Amino acid sequence: MDPNLAGILDYVPLIITGVVVISLAGILASWNSTRMKIKNGYPLEGMWGQSLKPGMGSEAQQRVTLLTQENAQLRAELSSLKDRMANVERIVTDGGFHLTQAIEALRDTDTDTGLPLARGRAREKVL
Repeated sequence: MDPNLAGILDYVPLIITGVVVISLAGILASWNSTRMKIKNGYPLEGMWGQSLKPGMGSEAQQRVTLLTQENAQLRAELSSLKDRMANVERIVTDGGFHLTQAIEALRDTDTDTGLPLARGRAREKVL
């Protein structure tokens, strides 16, 4: 037997094992990809890209209609919440709001000490 051929024959089991492992990895990846497509509702494709589930059934069409309606309702609710938030921001940043707070602070001030009533009462308790 040729010594070069004997050296190559020593590696044949490793080469065959490598080919089998790579093939099994490809099969496993393809199987997992198909499983994830089915799980998440993506359409399956054949070997040349043709759809294996052609068309949408009535159940799928009803689901799309319900989801579209729900999406429209949620968008309308979000729009109304944005409007309400804009109004609240306008009220809080309005100068009249600060004026009202200043007036209320003056109403709560004790005339003798010049301190707000709550602080004056706390001071009396300490003394």
